[in-house]
Amino acid sequence: MLTKYAIVTFSGCRKLIICLICLLAFIKGYGQEFAFPKHKLKQSVSFKCIKNLIIIPLMVNGKGPYDFVLDTGVGPLIITEPAIIDSLDFSAMRKIKLSGLGVESVDAYVSQNVSAQLGKAKIKYIPTAVLKEDLFNLSGHLGIKIYGLIGFDFFNSFIVDVRYSHNKLIFYDTKSRVKYRGSKIPILIEKQKPYIEAQVLIDDTVKVKTRLIIDTGASHALSMEMLDKGAFPAPSKKVKANLGMSLSGEIKGYVGRISKFYIGNYTFDQVVAGFPDFEYISKRIDLSKRNGNLGGEILRKFDIQFNYQQGFISVKPNSNRKKPFQHDMVGMVVYLEQNEFKRVLIGEVDEGSPAERAGFMPHDEIIGIDFKPIEFYTLNDINELFKSLPGRRLLFEIYRDNHTLFKFVQLEKRI
Repeated sequence: MLTKYAIVTFSGCRKLIICLICLLAFIKGYGQEFAFPKHKLKQSVSFKCIKNLIIIPLMVNGKGPYDFVLDTGVGPLIITEPAIIDSLDFSAMRKIKLSGLGVESVDAYVSQNVSAQLGKAKIKYIPTAVLKEDLFNLSGHLGIKIYGLIGFDFFNSFIVDVRYSHNKLIFYDTKSRVKYRGSKIPILIEKQKPYIEAQVLIDDTVKVKTRLIIDTGASHALSMEMLDKGAFPAPSKKVKANLGMSLSGEIKGYVGRISKFYIGNYTFDQVVAGFPDFEYISKRIDLSKRNGNLGGEILRKFDIQFNYQQGFISVKPNSNRKKPFQHDMVGMVVYLEQNEFKRVLIGEVDEGSPAERAGFMPHDEIIGIDFKPIEFYTLNDINELFKSLPGRRLLFEIYRDNHTLFKFVQLEKRI
């Protein structure tokens, strides 16, 4: 069954785009798995970590490698760049409708003639949803060309060791004897998604148990969505923020800090979390099975071994463990223009933020920062600048309506 299609990227801990899309269709023949060649039991592959997302080199139908997001939050293989498949005849493919978070009428196409390969591990006839175009500009928000997402089929085929500390992925045949290096925490796989139980402390007073989706395809630390069939209570100190973008508009909400977050034997202090508008998201996605979403900003503080077959993860803290959780201190989204991925544009600007007070507007083009041309910066560089130091002043050179403007913005710790 096709489950959640999640495209989530953030600026630091802040969401840039969220589209949680339910693909309401069943794919016949599901049950294929990745497999190694005979006698091979283990493979190691390097990955890129961009905005806390895992980018892996995937071969598709014998070609590539292409950059795909490795995302525990998705079920089927999702291809956002159909040009990588030869002789793709959309008229001969089954069309399905996508819905969720404001998507009213978006078509996807089901293919059962796609094979994929990571390292030496291969899968034939992997259930695949193909989009005619990258509707969500995931490439623009990550700064490199992304061709799609892969999730459950891979994690369900192996014992998967994600070593965020070395940007390395090691995966083992499920029959292998694997040495688990950290603390084991139970997980539950439901409808191809992994869930974990954790506790959060709000405003140093209210401690609640939560059930969270483990989502390697989300850059944030936490997204808290629902509690007792209503909105999850946000902390008293919070700021309004644009938490995401669907095809029909912005997803409003708040960003604040969770006083303490408890997972297994580990505790994190002052975790930055998003609190999306409950009325908006509850009408578009099913929140009955979860309280929220656990993303890469926390996950990357561990090296994690996933064992879907036996229902647990093993976590070992790494060098990221003690790094504090930082929030964007400017209050605006930047992304690369979709066609050429060269122009850096401003997306949403948070209400009341330093960026809004400085006069930045959506669709402004950034052509320089602190007297350096924008070509000197990656998107990661810019996002790191945005959360670097309270009180720091940045000078932006922007292009708007055929005019060049200079604007100062002073970084401000808002939560």
